[in-house]
Amino acid sequence: MAESSTESIARPRSGPRSGGERRNVRGEATRRRILTAAERIFAEHGVAAAPLRDIGIAAGQRNHAAVQYHFGDRDELVRALMEYRGDESEASRADLVAQLMLDDGRPTVPDVLNAFIWPLAIHLQENNHYLAFLSRLVVEEGGYEGLGRVHVHAGASVLALRTLLSRLVPDVPDEVLDERWQVALTSAVQTLARYQSAQQKREHLPVKLEVLIADLIAFLSAGIVAPIASGDPRSSRRPAEPGAWDVSRQEGTVVPPLRPSAGE
Repeated sequence: MAESSTESIARPRSGPRSGGERRNVRGEATRRRILTAAERIFAEHGVAAAPLRDIGIAAGQRNHAAVQYHFGDRDELVRALMEYRGDESEASRADLVAQLMLDDGRPTVPDVLNAFIWPLAIHLQENNHYLAFLSRLVVEEGGYEGLGRVHVHAGASVLALRTLLSRLVPDVPDEVLDERWQVALTSAVQTLARYQSAQQKREHLPVKLEVLIADLIAFLSAGIVAPIASGDPRSSRRPAEPGAWDVSRQEGTVVPPLRPSAGE
């Protein structure tokens, strides 16, 4: 009987690797070292300012063009780094979004923010510079919405959260809600990056991470549902149809209608 692909992968090879396989393994290891070095150097010096040659040297590469060889250019390196770390957050966030959709109760704005922020907090680890890198990148690109310039797009779960937010606060015009959502995303990244920096430089922190995130969620939730400023021209918005399914801006991501909570 033919072996399944899973069994073939899991079972140790009986013979030596071919030359092509050895090169592929070495190539992947080199790419990983370059990504790790790039994350740290981008976090310390900025994404646009850091020379690619310095990243190659920090990754132990003698060839000054090693980064270009493996990634092409700076934008491709940034995209690869976002995938390398961002996929970890996306997997965790997708589980939280699924729980929100299946929960018997009605999701709340704090629930939405909780589902965005906690999966970012998994990067608060030693030798993980993703939050500082992302903080730099978001500022340099003019906010989360600017990441599309380097073809870095929000994951399906982030888009689903934004769509869900529209259903939760229908009285806030879309243009205003878009801006408040971008502020929330940026604030979350900056706050966690600042916390990680404080972890590295201080022996004692003012509050525990759980307290910090709980307060951040309360603060951002209040901003998202705040009344529209007097005279704001962004006042027109087509209300969502009751019971309709919302499709996010990323194809294939669907957010079901909210179930009424008890008493509604």
